[in-house]
Amino acid sequence: MIELHESCTDPRYICTSGPTEAQWYAIHTRSQHEKAVVSQLRRQGITTFLPLVSEIHRWSDRRKTVEMPLFSCYVFVQVQLMPETWAKVSQLNGVLRFVGMGREAVPIPESQIESVRALLSSKLPYANYPFLKIGQRVRIRGGALDGIEGILIARNGNHTLVISVEPIQRSLAVRVDDYNFQAV
Repeated sequence: MIELHESCTDPRYICTSGPTEAQWYAIHTRSQHEKAVVSQLRRQGITTFLPLVSEIHRWSDRRKTVEMPLFSCYVFVQVQLMPETWAKVSQLNGVLRFVGMGREAVPIPESQIESVRALLSSKLPYANYPFLKIGQRVRIRGGALDGIEGILIARNGNHTLVISVEPIQRSLAVRVDDYNFQAV
């Protein structure tokens, strides 16, 4: 249930009622402001997650490996969404808004953040994939991706696991032909 916090005099700030334990939220940022926003958040002591991928950029005179955000225009924060936190984050240079419906920020399950982290640390090849809302949800059993949940699809005769971060409607796909699955 969402309600205005009693101590909040500004109706723009909304927080959840009930437990005030820190949860993950996505923040929509201005284009190419992700790293600057993370830097500002960390200076304020806020836990952040900005998944980065290495890309080779070519110019006429050189090539350079550059760390780029995996999900452009999005940064993840783990906070207790209180009016003070909402205001502190929303007023940072480069922040557009919390991701959600209207003024209601939608928490991201810890398991979705951990799935993205595990996939990136596994060093397996993956690709961005269109966000899916349908399909069988499965959990991988065994191997480097043990415990990761996602949607199993068949693509070009191969088994692919799609890992989604629902509030920002972004997904990653990894080929998983040699893994065992368990329906969730």
